[in-house]
Amino acid sequence: MDTKHKLSPGRREWLGGFRSAALLSGSAGLIGARDAGAQSARPSIPRNELGAGIYNVRDYGAAGDGKMLDTTAIQAAIDACHGDGGGTVLLPAGIFHTGTLELKSNVSFHIAAGGKLLGSADGKQYHPVDAIPLHGDSTLEDGNWALLFAVDAKNVAIEGPGIIDGQGFQFRSKVRGTPPPSGLGGNRRPYHVLCYRCENLAIRNISLVESAYHSIRVIQSHRVHMNGIYIHNRVNGNNDGFHFISCKHVSVSNCIIESQDDACALFGSCQYVTVTNSTFSTRWSVFRFGGGVAQNISVSNCVLYQVYGCPIKFHGSPGSRFENISFSDLVLQDVTGPIHISAGPSARSSAEEARTNRSTDPPVVRNISFSNIQGTVTTNPAQLPDVPFESGYRPGEGHSCITLNAVGGAVVENITFSNVHLTFGGGGTAADAARRDLPQIAGEYFMLGPMPAYGLYARNARAVTMQNVRFQVSSPDLRPALIFDGVEDAAINGLSVEGNAEAESTLRFINSKHVLLTAARVVTPAAVFLRVEGNGSEAITIDSGDLSRARSSLAFEGGATKSAVKLRS
Repeated sequence: MDTKHKLSPGRREWLGGFRSAALLSGSAGLIGARDAGAQSARPSIPRNELGAGIYNVRDYGAAGDGKMLDTTAIQAAIDACHGDGGGTVLLPAGIFHTGTLELKSNVSFHIAAGGKLLGSADGKQYHPVDAIPLHGDSTLEDGNWALLFAVDAKNVAIEGPGIIDGQGFQFRSKVRGTPPPSGLGGNRRPYHVLCYRCENLAIRNISLVESAYHSIRVIQSHRVHMNGIYIHNRVNGNNDGFHFISCKHVSVSNCIIESQDDACALFGSCQYVTVTNSTFSTRWSVFRFGGGVAQNISVSNCVLYQVYGCPIKFHGSPGSRFENISFSDLVLQDVTGPIHISAGPSARSSAEEARTNRSTDPPVVRNISFSNIQGTVTTNPAQLPDVPFESGYRPGEGHSCITLNAVGGAVVENITFSNVHLTFGGGGTAADAARRDLPQIAGEYFMLGPMPAYGLYARNARAVTMQNVRFQVSSPDLRPALIFDGVEDAAINGLSVEGNAEAESTLRFINSKHVLLTAARVVTPAAVFLRVEGNGSEAITIDSGDLSRARSSLAFEGGATKSAVKLRS
């Protein structure tokens, strides 16, 4: 029997954890398998058995002792598996110390229980993947180094229940300006997994910990399936969880992600994506969108906790379009943000905008829905206890809110909120509430500084719908619960908000028109329910509801007149 392959395994052997073919062969065969020169003399597999082999890396010379470098042996097993038409490369129990490895078509890379793939702490054991471009597309400029990579491969799987450990702390400089222990820093840090232009990629039932950079980065690939993955990635900067760039037909399910940076970034033209039944925690964003044409995406049944950088964040740069995206059945606990949609020119220089965006067309964000969302929004983001360096927070990250922000001719339209109940931390001051002239920029939510509303702020948006929305605060807040600035065509039904008797108003509309409020409620004493500002305000209707806890229903300022509002009892 060829000791390097065990063909057509029986059901019992598969369920038993891929017992090594070497255990079923004599010692002479094992020695032959470890001889690198024997690879060229390896017997061919019967034609009807191609693609069914199990390739135990120990049979190719891997020590699995955590000390010896096993890169050559593991790569030999992968190459043999691929050359025979595919199969399973098995890492049994042990610690397999390695540098860069290339996965190839029709190969399933299986790390058994008790097995660990340990990324080397020596930067010399890694190399860039030259087939992955770094220029010409701004979304590809984050480096092309990896522990495991695949390029133009089909039918690739990485599976557990074992562990991949990137030793990412060895790639972080202890003192700014000095090389890290590994010798590799910046964009030369290796990802756990880097895949480019792959088809039918699956990563499942595995733990990925402490990457030097992003954990899983997938570029221009389709039919991508992530299931049952645990990622803990908090030992370095830019420690993303998932980072998808221009991928199609992607599913993420049953995952637990604890990251330092974006937990599930969807950059470029990501389409036909579902994310469900997962939990996320991060210092930055969970679902982050930027550039390209992202559409036909559904996120549902997820828990987002300790997210100190806005759980859901869109930045529409020139030429980009985001549409037909749904977020439903989400629980938020202790987050900042919590939703930020921004479209238009950012705070970057015009030269940088031109370099990274080939189009000058205004961005478009439309047909985005948020339903069945509840939780708490904090004004005091904390240091995550398992991040070994200070996170640091900007002033705008504390007093944040749901934001719809279109500038520079951008379009944000058909945004829907239904069955949303959020409790905000409160603490907004009269100075915060008095802000009327926010910077005319798009981008990260904290760029606008402390928001003048505690619940929702919308600027230059069209066709906004709110149904059964409730905003509360856990401590007094002098900001309005909701501000519309230049909003046109909005329908609000069943809005319940907390007011403050010392605050200027509970709602503020600035130069907004064709707005219908029905069944609104002020649930705590307030001075004024709605303050209308600007001579562009018109066709605002308030129909029914309970405004009895407000001393006054309406106030007008800045050229707004009573004719702008129709109040029906």
